[in-house]
Amino acid sequence: MDNQKTFYKSVITIALPVTLQSLLQSSFSVIDQIMIGKLGSSSIAGIGLAAKFSSMYSVILSAVAAVTGIMVSQYIGKKDEKEAGRSFYVNLFLAAAFSIVFSVACFCFPEYIMSFYTKDIVTRQAAAGYLRIIAFSFMPLAASMVCSAMLRCLDAAKYPLYATIVSVILNTCLNYVLIFGKAGIPEMGVNGAAFATVISQAVSFLLILFFMGKTVKRKIKLVFVLRFNGNRRKQYLKILLPIIACEFFWSLGENIYTAIYGNTGTDPCAAMMLTIPLQTLLIGALSGFSQAAGVIIGKSLGSREYNRAYKESVKIMFYALCGSILLSVILLLSGRYYVQIYNTSKGIKETAFHILVVFALVSPVKVQNMVLGGGILRSGGKTKYIMWIDFMGTWLFGVPLGCLGAFVLNLGIPYVYLLLSLEECVRLAVSLVLFKKKYWMQSLE
Repeated sequence: MDNQKTFYKSVITIALPVTLQSLLQSSFSVIDQIMIGKLGSSSIAGIGLAAKFSSMYSVILSAVAAVTGIMVSQYIGKKDEKEAGRSFYVNLFLAAAFSIVFSVACFCFPEYIMSFYTKDIVTRQAAAGYLRIIAFSFMPLAASMVCSAMLRCLDAAKYPLYATIVSVILNTCLNYVLIFGKAGIPEMGVNGAAFATVISQAVSFLLILFFMGKTVKRKIKLVFVLRFNGNRRKQYLKILLPIIACEFFWSLGENIYTAIYGNTGTDPCAAMMLTIPLQTLLIGALSGFSQAAGVIIGKSLGSREYNRAYKESVKIMFYALCGSILLSVILLLSGRYYVQIYNTSKGIKETAFHILVVFALVSPVKVQNMVLGGGILRSGGKTKYIMWIDFMGTWLFGVPLGCLGAFVLNLGIPYVYLLLSLEECVRLAVSLVLFKKKYWMQSLE
């Protein structure tokens, strides 16, 4: 009974703040999208395409943060503070290195990068200007994500939530002021949205840094160590490299999907971009289960309670499935009302609704992949399994099917989206086989 209470308490303590954090970010993204929507379809598509490329960086950061969570949660389970500290600092420095690479690329070559996404000159210029400015947000975002992962492992997931509340409110207010030129500030349009992102991200980082210092003093002695010995280095690379490769190639595949959408025309691309905030909102509503799974299962594996880890995994997957089905039903009932809030043509709204219907059908599978692949199977450190599953799903199924639908069969964008989304079913089938065979269950040495 005590273990049962501890489990539910851990799920709530981690999952609820993460879920609220994702919901806040996504809901304010909807508001931002409405503001940007008043600037026209080229601005909607431009910001959407630029955000899609920058999401490749965010995904790689998420991989580094995931490695942080895997290692720190297991070492906390073992009560090994030195290795927990080493895991945190090494991943923090790695995230900073990635931020430098992407910042330079986005600041120096934005036009060249965006040329891969769209042939529309106006859309490409809007996207390039946005990308050049948000490059300045990459460094604070890197530090925020790794520190947030550490805070969740210390059962302090509420602090990243607090930082997010301040950040998204500030971002929304600044968007209104800078995009439309309020309070005596010149109208900046798309660039105003980018500056709002940079400022709010910097404020979020400062808040998380404050909470980090406050929490670490109370809960753990965070030893500053960067050097690994031979065995530790090998173990770290075995965890890190597959997950980095996995997230990079998955994100690259997602960007190819976006390039496919962009080359079907500005209006179909704009319709897809209108749905992204709502898609993110629904997935974000259940993302807490993935984060909770990684930390809770990681700690159980670290203390070698394998049977407990497996049973807890099944419970988390079941709760996530129930939640995803409920949200899909709500989306099917409310999708038409959502698309009406945008100031776009009737054709774009209708296309966007059809895309939402497809998303509602596949989202339960997406959520299971997020929880199973993004949380449970990774918690044991055998990240190469997820690398091969994602690679197979994206590159052997998703990308070829998307290209077939768009460029050979000339299908409409909702059908292209449905076709390439079938890769989610392939990933889930393989993941379930691995889960049941328990190959992923191990304790880090």
